[in-house]
Amino acid sequence: MPTFIEKPTIVEAAGNLPKVIREYVGAVNTGTRGLSIAHMSSPGGWAEPGQRPEFDEYTIVLRGAVLVEHEGGTLEVGAGQAVRTAAGEWVRYSTPGPDGADYVSVCLPGFTPDTVHRDA
Repeated sequence: MPTFIEKPTIVEAAGNLPKVIREYVGAVNTGTRGLSIAHMSSPGGWAEPGQRPEFDEYTIVLRGAVLVEHEGGTLEVGAGQAVRTAAGEWVRYSTPGPDGADYVSVCLPGFTPDTVHRDA
């Protein structure tokens, strides 16, 4: 039988400016640990600390652009594009453009504060 998810839970975000994380599926909203799905809205100039997570992350940009720094360089992922980052890989996300970005993040296994391993 299908499970209806009526609404997301707003989750606190890391970073220098307020970012809205709407978790639809994950540890907080549905108790799901194997997968997380969230819609992010970040303002222009937002950046978060680097991280070396224990999960693969798939990011689909809906509006604006997301900058993805990694040990081999930097990728700019624009609206209609996507990127995958692998578990154990160092990455840092930001939205330096003036209009920020909206994007969907899917993590396997699901995101938790204990498995993201943010830079100190």
